[in-house]
Amino acid sequence: MLGFSLGKFIVLGLIIAAVWYGFKFVGRRNQGVGKKSADPKVDDAVSDAQNMEKCDQCATFVPVSVAENCGRDGCPYPAAGAE
Repeated sequence: MLGFSLGKFIVLGLIIAAVWYGFKFVGRRNQGVGKKSADPKVDDAVSDAQNMEKCDQCATFVPVSVAENCGRDGCPYPAAGAE
């Protein structure tokens, strides 16, 4: 019942190999996390992201770096060209 046979050694070897290569695969996959992607369009899209603020008067969201006056009274943003 507990005898050793060639079939049992082969199955044991396959299980050990599967676990070994599984850990190697997961390790390689985790090394790539945090690196730049191979597609430059993805990196450009991430680096072009900007913070947005909501205008209290017109309720639209505008990028903070290029926010302009919406023309309504009390708009918190300066008029275009009035810097």
